[in-house]
Amino acid sequence: MDASFVRRCDQVVVLEQGPAGKRIGLIALSTDLTTERDYARLIPEDVATVYTTRVMFENPSTPENLRKMGPRLTDSAQLLLPDLALDVICYSCTAASVVMGDDAVANAVQAAKPDVPVVTPSAAARAAFQALSARRISILTPYLIETSQPMADYFRHHGMEVCNLDYFGIADDRDIARISQQSIIEAACQAASTQSEAIFISCTALPAIGAIAAIEERSGKPVVTSNQASAWACLRHAGLGVTVPGFGQLLSLPLP
Repeated sequence: MDASFVRRCDQVVVLEQGPAGKRIGLIALSTDLTTERDYARLIPEDVATVYTTRVMFENPSTPENLRKMGPRLTDSAQLLLPDLALDVICYSCTAASVVMGDDAVANAVQAAKPDVPVVTPSAAARAAFQALSARRISILTPYLIETSQPMADYFRHHGMEVCNLDYFGIADDRDIARISQQSIIEAACQAASTQSEAIFISCTALPAIGAIAAIEERSGKPVVTSNQASAWACLRHAGLGVTVPGFGQLLSLPLP
């Protein structure tokens, strides 16, 4: 190329602070089609910015495959804004957090990002039920039975009463992401036991946040979903008390 066509711009460059507000790190599965879209609706962009990385996952969503992500979490977390501070990090997989354990997930993430609070959907759901003063719950999952049963065991282990567990029996999280809103609404309302005080709809791949309001209206019970609870917990851990209308009673409450 003729050098006469190339020149350095003489405009003085002014550097600004960058995106305003808090920084939320998000570790999504390599196959996740839902979480980033949900967070865009749940996290107000004027108060926080979400930065995403991915962790390799191979379907089907069995406990064995979910555990394989454990050794990969530190490397994935390392890719989140190296050398820049984050206010909180969410590992966006409910079933894996249950089978690996919330503490194991936090330890793996904090090996790369020391002292940053780590949110898991399972622990966020527990905090959500505490905020809602609900101890007896109904659970709906999209998983296979071998992935669904540990979910009930997890909440029982943490002192909650699981009134019933309903599951769709789907093996691939990319298919879970295609489940219709109406299917979720109908299944959740059917799952709502008369004895339960709240409904938990598990799985970050499930596009459930748009169904929350309809389920709460029909069932008369508060609804907690994986992405709703995780985003709420991220906002609160970041020191943000913002209320996000339209996605259930939980989004107006403080972190207990």
